[in-house]
Amino acid sequence: MADCAALQFVSPYAFEAMQKVDVVRLAALSDPELRLLLPCLVRMALCAPADQSQSWAQDKKLILRLLSGVEAVNSIVALLSVDFHALEQDANKEQQLRHKLGGGSGESILVSQLQHGLTLEFEHSDSPRRLRLVLSELLAIMNKVADSNGEFFFKSSELFESPVYLEEAADVLCILQAELPSLLPIVDVAEALLHIKNGAWFLCLLVANVPDSFNEVCRGLIKNGERQDEESFGGRRRTEALRHLCKMNPSQALRVRGMVVEECHLPGLGVALTLDHTKNESSEDGVSDLVCFVSGLLLGTNAKVRTWFGTFIRNGQQRKRETISSVLWQMRRQLLLELMGILPTVRSTRITEEVDADTEPNVSVYSGLKEEHVVKASALLRLYCALMGIAGLKPTDEEAEQLLQLMTSRPPATPAGVRFVSLSFCMLLAFSTLVSTPEQEQLMVMWLSWMIKEEAYFESTSGVSASFGEMLLLVAMYFHSNQLSAIIDLVCSTLGMKIVIKPSSLSRMKTIFTQEIFTEQVVTAHAVRVAVTGNLSANITGFLPIHCIYQLLRSRSFTKHKVSIKDWIYRQLCETTTPLHPQLLPLIDVYINSVLTPASKSNPEATNQPITEEEILNVFQGLTGGENAQLNQHYGITAQLLVLYYILSYEEAILASSKTLAAMQRKPKSYSSALMDQIPIKYLIWQAQGLQQELGGLHSALLRLLATNYPHLCIVDDWICEEHITGTDALLRRMLLTNTAKSHSPKQLQEAFAGLQSNHTQVLQILEHLMLLSAAELIPYAEALTSNMNRLLYFGIPRRILQTVNRLWMALNTVMPRRLWVMSANALQPSGKMVRQQKYTQKDLMIDPLIVLRCDQRVHRCPPLMDITLHMLNGYLLASKAYLSAHLKETAEQDIRPSQNCMMGLEATEVTREELKNALLAAQDSAAVQILLEICLPMEEEKPVGGSSYSLLKSLAVSGLGKKPLEDKEKEGSLLCNLREVQCLICCHLHQMFIADPNIAKLVHFQGYPCELLALTVAGIPSMHICLDFIPELIAQPELEKQVFAIQLLSHLCIQYALPKSLSVARLAINVMGTLLTVLTRAKRFSFFMPTLPCLVSFCQAFPPLYEDIVSLLIQIGQVCASDVATATRDFDAIITRLQQLKEKPSEWARLLKEPACKTGAGDSGSTDPNVQLCHCVECTFVDMIDMSVGGV
Repeated sequence: MADCAALQFVSPYAFEAMQKVDVVRLAALSDPELRLLLPCLVRMALCAPADQSQSWAQDKKLILRLLSGVEAVNSIVALLSVDFHALEQDANKEQQLRHKLGGGSGESILVSQLQHGLTLEFEHSDSPRRLRLVLSELLAIMNKVADSNGEFFFKSSELFESPVYLEEAADVLCILQAELPSLLPIVDVAEALLHIKNGAWFLCLLVANVPDSFNEVCRGLIKNGERQDEESFGGRRRTEALRHLCKMNPSQALRVRGMVVEECHLPGLGVALTLDHTKNESSEDGVSDLVCFVSGLLLGTNAKVRTWFGTFIRNGQQRKRETISSVLWQMRRQLLLELMGILPTVRSTRITEEVDADTEPNVSVYSGLKEEHVVKASALLRLYCALMGIAGLKPTDEEAEQLLQLMTSRPPATPAGVRFVSLSFCMLLAFSTLVSTPEQEQLMVMWLSWMIKEEAYFESTSGVSASFGEMLLLVAMYFHSNQLSAIIDLVCSTLGMKIVIKPSSLSRMKTIFTQEIFTEQVVTAHAVRVAVTGNLSANITGFLPIHCIYQLLRSRSFTKHKVSIKDWIYRQLCETTTPLHPQLLPLIDVYINSVLTPASKSNPEATNQPITEEEILNVFQGLTGGENAQLNQHYGITAQLLVLYYILSYEEAILASSKTLAAMQRKPKSYSSALMDQIPIKYLIWQAQGLQQELGGLHSALLRLLATNYPHLCIVDDWICEEHITGTDALLRRMLLTNTAKSHSPKQLQEAFAGLQSNHTQVLQILEHLMLLSAAELIPYAEALTSNMNRLLYFGIPRRILQTVNRLWMALNTVMPRRLWVMSANALQPSGKMVRQQKYTQKDLMIDPLIVLRCDQRVHRCPPLMDITLHMLNGYLLASKAYLSAHLKETAEQDIRPSQNCMMGLEATEVTREELKNALLAAQDSAAVQILLEICLPMEEEKPVGGSSYSLLKSLAVSGLGKKPLEDKEKEGSLLCNLREVQCLICCHLHQMFIADPNIAKLVHFQGYPCELLALTVAGIPSMHICLDFIPELIAQPELEKQVFAIQLLSHLCIQYALPKSLSVARLAINVMGTLLTVLTRAKRFSFFMPTLPCLVSFCQAFPPLYEDIVSLLIQIGQVCASDVATATRDFDAIITRLQQLKEKPSEWARLLKEPACKTGAGDSGSTDPNVQLCHCVECTFVDMIDMSVGGV
């Protein structure tokens, strides 16, 4: 608004005096300054105040005295004497008339019969008419603004343009707005004033006379403003007006700038206000407000603001009028001045020619950046990156030259200096167009060479682990492997902004890096010499040596140039701590791949060396037990877990790629089983469980590897047991831990066990104290505890000692299961083997898990130790499966050799080997089940008096009937014996095995086992119902023994599971029995029906609808047997007759059968003829059925 240049605006001093009503300051104003504020001061003096205090009364007197000498006060007093109510009514009528007539009518109620122009009318009119003239003109402009739909227009108004009457018109305007605020809202008046000449001046006077409306006016003007103010004439006028307002009230300038950003309108105003504020800043060393403001807009999180300001920059560049009046030009000029202000004063390439070759590496021959300017230089670099990369700013030649000078300057060796060099390097990569001439390219190469030379000095002096040397190395590796997208990601990450970088723009930099500065061999050789990062963790950010090594491993540079990287990786793994750095696991994975897979087929030996077993054992030193285990540890838990992850991943990778390696005729070295036995895997996993947050994904990765390669360490029961051992109960127990409990040594425990036969109390006391210790603290006692387990087998050992040993063993099982199992299995061997000193190893037990069951026979009747034995058996069965699967993969080369002649041979061999493995595992599992079932059989001394075999089901059934008290006590005693407890443990174990693999249950029942155990297995193993699926197949077997076993098994299952499926299978069994009756020979008929006929009673008990079919079957059996001996004797007629009568009149016979003579009369003949015996058996079966049905069972 150049039209206001000659006018006097309200000064900040005067505006502040008006805001605070500081009469002393107002009195100090000059007459021209005071003249601008008269409308407000006169109203203040004449109107009745709300403040009735004495101090305001004094201030009012001073104001009246101040106004008394001013001539213009009289005209303002006259203006205030007008009837404003009538004036407002006429104005409303005129508004209605204009609205009715469409606004184009020349009629006016406020002003009529104008004889001359507005200026002359204003001069000749009295105060009321002057008010009407200004009000009419102002309302006309406001109506036109309302009808313009946002399109800017310029209204020529004679009344507001005449320099002679500007002050009088301003007085009238201020009085009108103050007295008619509802008719003339100040925001609408301010909007209308933008459309006339001298509008900014009128606006400032209006706001100065109503100072509390400043923020309201500014927000209204900004809200109604354009999104891009530099694009239109109206936008520039609005920006200029708001700048004048902010000059009048500079304390609110930054608040107005905040409104600009909030509304995303008038970006030029925001920059202009920032420029005005920057000129008033006193600090020269710090980052200027302009840099902070523009950086905040472009690098903030608000995408809307970023797009809005980026559009302002792009549009500003497209305009041809790039003059001094442009806000964008002013901003760029100010930024360039700030940039030039911090450049080194002495800077020339000729200095390098004078450098002596013996100059110390830490002495810079360039006049580098001052330390106080480094942070500001970094901020400027990021700002220019944002302007060019996000807002699309195209630098001028002068800007490009000065930027390159700044980027290639040499900062001091401080953390801020390291940051500046990293930013400069990334900016060179992102905007390679800044280097356009050969001289500039030479300057850049010299600066990069300086970076390489000074990198070590910077890192040692600044104390920053992540130096720019690693970034240089990483970029060089990316260039060599042509991973340009990775370079772009690296640049964006370092700069902290997402900018578009074309890969083609990096071609020249790639040539410089790969051919002049960093050849691939130089990169590889240099990377190995880089020191590892001490105490590497996720807290150390930036680009580290680990990133460089990882990239070189991926590109196989080390193997290509025969550089050993094993030692570096081992040292770095040992120098780690929590929280885990995210690059460590990918580094291990890619290192393992480089060890196993050659870099090329032409050179199969081009692989890295694996970490040696000695180095691995060194990491775990002090973890294998002993009293001073914690004191002997030289490495932290993080390093130990990482090395464990390396070993498990390495072994898994060998097995996964065994066929590929065999085809390449390569056999990488696998770690020995002896090494794996010495690593406390479960203890480390237990430690990692409490550090899951700090370890990131390492804990879950270790669990995955364990589940694949060591399933016996991932038993569900163990995890549940761990919850009990490490839960709240354990915490409460540790609160009871006393110094006495801690004072017991393993040697004292060994001595107490030696005197166990004579003194039980001492052992029990020590064991109870050990129960208060954590699982890890129990490790030193494992040897003494397991080696004396055989002493617990002697007669008279208290049950409490046995149970406490069991609980301690389970606690130790959570941290050291494999060692514990080996020691326990050896300790529980029979005494004869102990004398021969036959010690089994971990491998022996994995190859043959049944060794666990070849223990001392007394273990089979000691429930706490049997529980331990079953736990070990379950673990070794799982371990054996994993061992055989691994062995199959390790020996895959045996299948590869025949395949060289015939590919079909490979498939056949593989199938055969896999089938052999599965057959071996099935035989192993079934053998374990058979041995356990055999253990369930009572020994001679455990059998009841009378020789009949003990049956769990029968004892349960009999105990419910009304028997003699003595028999009840005997049965109750038999249910509380060790045999019963062992049977329960075994049944639970078999249940888990059958659930895990139902095929085991099928195999075992096809093999068969003593029928005395059927009642036990069906009642004690809940999963036995799955046998109903394969019983039809078992009945269909040709062997008579299997058919008999199937029917006996079915009879017990029908009682236990009276299901529809059981009914259909029972009906099938009856039909099969009827069919076999017609085809079996005399001898086989006797062998088949004698054990199966009692089963028919169970069928009837479970399913009464089968009664008719079973009775018919029994009569058929009797008739067949009778026909065989009909010629020899006629005694059978009586039997057949009784059977018919039993079928026709069962109720009458039921009464007779209750008599003892009738029950025993059928078997008194004593005949040895099988048919006779079978007939008697049929009669007894019939009698039992009737007895069962009449008894209401």
